[in-house]
Amino acid sequence: MRVTLRERQRQALPELGSVGRGCAAPSAQAGRSRSRARLPRAWAAAAERHLGLGRGASGRSAGTSGHRTGHERPGWHSLIFIAGAGPLRIIQQRGGRASWGAGEGLRPRRPNGEPSRAGGGGVRAWGLAGEPVPRTPRALVWMALCLAAAFAVDRSNFKTCEQSSFCNRVMHGSPALQSDSQGSLWPGRLACPLQEGRLWDWCEADTDSRQVPLLLELYGLQGNMTRIKINELSPLHPRYEVPDVLVRNPPTTWLTVTGRDENSVELSLGDSGHKLILTGKPFRMDLLQGRELVLSVNPRGLLHFEHLRHRKDSLGAPILIPAAPLSNFHPSQSEEVSDGPDRAEEELGSWEETFKTHTDSKPNGPTSVGLDFSLPGFEHVYGIPEHADNLRLRTTEGGDPYRLYNLDVFQYELYNPMALYGSVPLLLAHNTQRTLGIFWLNAAETWVDISSNTAGKTLFGKMLDYMQGGGETPQTDVRWMSESGIIDVFLLLGPAPTDVFRQYTALTGTQALPPLFAVAYHQSRWNYNDEEDVAAVDDGFDTHDIPCDVIWLDIEHADGKRYFTWDPNKFPQPRNMLGRLAAKRRKMVSIVDPHIKVDSGYRVHNEIRSRGFYVKTKDGSDYEGWCWPGSSGYPDFTNPEMRAWWASMFSYDQYEGSMENLYIWNDMNEPSVFNGPEVTMYKDALHQGGWEHRDLHNLYGFYVQMATAQGLEQRSGGLERPFVLSRAFFAGSQRYGAVWTGDNAAEWDHMKISIPMCLSLALTGISFCGADVGGFFKNPDAELLVRWYQVGAYQPFYRTHAHLDTVRREPWLFGEENKALIRAAIRQRYALLPYWYTTFYHSYRSGQPVMRPLWVEYPDDITTFSIDDQFLIGNALLVHPVTEQGAHGVQVYLPGKGQVWYDVHSHQKHHAPQTLYVPVTLSSIPVYQRGGSIVPRKERVRRSSDCMYHDPYTLYVALSPQGTAEGELFIDDGHTYNFESKAQYLHRHFSFASNTLTARSADSKGIFESPAWIERVVILGAGKPAAVFLRQPGMAETRLDFQHEPETSVLTLRKPGVNIGADWSISLR
Repeated sequence: MRVTLRERQRQALPELGSVGRGCAAPSAQAGRSRSRARLPRAWAAAAERHLGLGRGASGRSAGTSGHRTGHERPGWHSLIFIAGAGPLRIIQQRGGRASWGAGEGLRPRRPNGEPSRAGGGGVRAWGLAGEPVPRTPRALVWMALCLAAAFAVDRSNFKTCEQSSFCNRVMHGSPALQSDSQGSLWPGRLACPLQEGRLWDWCEADTDSRQVPLLLELYGLQGNMTRIKINELSPLHPRYEVPDVLVRNPPTTWLTVTGRDENSVELSLGDSGHKLILTGKPFRMDLLQGRELVLSVNPRGLLHFEHLRHRKDSLGAPILIPAAPLSNFHPSQSEEVSDGPDRAEEELGSWEETFKTHTDSKPNGPTSVGLDFSLPGFEHVYGIPEHADNLRLRTTEGGDPYRLYNLDVFQYELYNPMALYGSVPLLLAHNTQRTLGIFWLNAAETWVDISSNTAGKTLFGKMLDYMQGGGETPQTDVRWMSESGIIDVFLLLGPAPTDVFRQYTALTGTQALPPLFAVAYHQSRWNYNDEEDVAAVDDGFDTHDIPCDVIWLDIEHADGKRYFTWDPNKFPQPRNMLGRLAAKRRKMVSIVDPHIKVDSGYRVHNEIRSRGFYVKTKDGSDYEGWCWPGSSGYPDFTNPEMRAWWASMFSYDQYEGSMENLYIWNDMNEPSVFNGPEVTMYKDALHQGGWEHRDLHNLYGFYVQMATAQGLEQRSGGLERPFVLSRAFFAGSQRYGAVWTGDNAAEWDHMKISIPMCLSLALTGISFCGADVGGFFKNPDAELLVRWYQVGAYQPFYRTHAHLDTVRREPWLFGEENKALIRAAIRQRYALLPYWYTTFYHSYRSGQPVMRPLWVEYPDDITTFSIDDQFLIGNALLVHPVTEQGAHGVQVYLPGKGQVWYDVHSHQKHHAPQTLYVPVTLSSIPVYQRGGSIVPRKERVRRSSDCMYHDPYTLYVALSPQGTAEGELFIDDGHTYNFESKAQYLHRHFSFASNTLTARSADSKGIFESPAWIERVVILGAGKPAAVFLRQPGMAETRLDFQHEPETSVLTLRKPGVNIGADWSISLR
């Protein structure tokens, strides 16, 4: 049976331990009860619908009490708290049924009807069939809230916050949203059976008809995470909730009530030591570890939820005010609205919004949501890509917030919060004590406002505060605002950086393990002219002895930009072209964009139209926009049937001329619409299910890449791993391939910014990132091109690419000296392919980033927190590329108290921590190997990675000050799923201690045969031994030749000759 991509990702999920077992026992008040009281019938029905409850077998409503038949077992499944215009009531969900009630002493009961008396004071959960479920009950606290019914980019093409009506309305305040009051939970009466069965008394609710009930869901999740969802209890129609991004429904754990008073309740979040204090008036949540405040939710009262409502009709019927932030609720406001708020609402674009010449109709009215968080003790926050900015996020006070809205931005500007091609709504906060993550699961246009109480303070000012014993605790405040959808946020509680990565990828999946060729070098431009041009470029790499794995074709290869076709004049025999590349063990990537030429003679267009798979306009006709082919239709990739059809188009009989060595590139999938608002699709366009494009815009590219990856997988019967490059992305895109930083320019600053851009993506799960080497626009001079090849050699995705109007820039076109420098950089990449591939495998298994900031490995070293011009590959290699024009030296920071680093070129040893001035020439790429690591290499570089597959390995052993080191190597066939489905792989572990180097299996489940062997062992920081001996199980000890360089303390062991999959040891005596 074929295993799907999603199932493979589930199999690869990092193991997360269960957090907590039970909750505190009820007290002995079980005999006391109160009489039942009714909820408003509509609200009760809404809650039942939310739970999927109907009528029971006895014929009674699930919302009634009464006698049960013998086969009905009333085990506790979940607790639902909902407020009405009177005492707060409980829905007790039992065995798939529910009853309404209120009263002290409510206690879970065993299937035999007796009260539960779990040992140690714990309460056990009982499943739908009445069987005990001790470790995986759903622990939910649901409460109702109330709201008052209340050649450079042309920046003018893209909205600012002030021009985005909902952002302007929320950030700057609408006259319809003004008040001085504080928000609160619905007044009512709470009974919580999680501890002692006590009631929690609130004041009675006001019956103001303009109050709109919201449902608050609070989940404790396994793996030290918490989920908060806020939605309307009974909306006019469903609000959009993001599908397909989470790889599974996150497993829950117990929430335990550990304390309460008249205005708050304290919950224990498993056994991690975290507690959550939920305060009713004003509404906020405070998360603590021990007595230390870690994070606050809604501390500034900025919760914002604009509920669905009917628009005022032409006869002047009262309009329902847009729902204000919770902090703006005032029960004394009048029920109807004056003309002032009415006019303000229209002015703020609540029902219609115009930008330049484009008008966006809003049939659902204003639907924005928002929530704020405070992070006490944190000055450094990261993530929320994609922005051309530094790694550390800056405060946005006095300017626009960071924007997340996938857009085709022509030659983007640097160092500003403008939206770019992709969006990952994950923010990380880090200090010396812990790392946290906030994952905002919303696919609509989103703005993130960041403020800090230390913004603008110099280092001297902070030191002066410290010396004087004054100054406030550093704090960063973050406010999320989205145009539509619901509030669905995950708090990733770490506490270590590796924990946050594991938590996030447990939700959204890990980076797909790419085929080996995809990690090598790619040659691309818009466009290689024809088959003869491709052949000449292919031969050029061999003539000039430069390795290359892939040649790319842009939009001009297709027949009139009709994707899935070939230009009959320029590419008349694509199979022959692909066959010639395959004979040299090279691959090709062709572009397939998601805009389809509207042409009645084009089979792809006709099929999509006949099947009704295009995105629709608000009037129900097929949406058309302008892109590369001219008038174009846009397939609705949110439709699973459309995705399945699209995947089928990559089969060899459908994509004529394709072969096994052809892979795919999805560009323009934001989606790009040249004549659309902000160069994208109208927000009121309609997708399957009637959802507006505004609800899911940031998911479009995610779905395009998903469907394409599934197509490449299916064409091989599920055997081969796909490679798909995508420009647009969202959370979870890492499961389907690679991304790049888009249409950059041949400028030094664009090369430099590629480092923090890829680091930001890596922190948010997308490790397979690179930039167009040389710059897409403009023409680089020789120095810039050489330096960019050096930078790219140490980024995960390594491709050169250029605009149609640029001069040709194959590596051999810039003179012999520069050709040699470029060749040397590419050869460094190929020599390190075993290490790159192994690091990708670790990322696939554990969620750890491939390319990572220094603070990830050195989380208590404050110096590393703002460094983004150098980085780590895995945990062993530190890279500081030269990114300044005419540089004669660079300042390299070597972290790690008591550690040592070795220059990988000179093998010179340096003690850490220190900032090292390194003189550089045009040939220099400052790279250092951490003392205590072992890095596998292949130093016989050939024309492609596949040609090197069986070549021998060299192990570089960099000794720590204690004389130890360790490292790993992963080997499989490099292109199939057999490593997973058949356990066909080798995972080797190497360690050096007590003058002995040992090789053993790191995973005994894997079995794989390889003819590759160990050619050489290079030990850095070693003294000269008297003799060196190799020992293998069942064989006599063998003496090895060696060479020692006393100036650099480098010991080279020649030709151990052992198979890479064998167990052995080498002793220095």
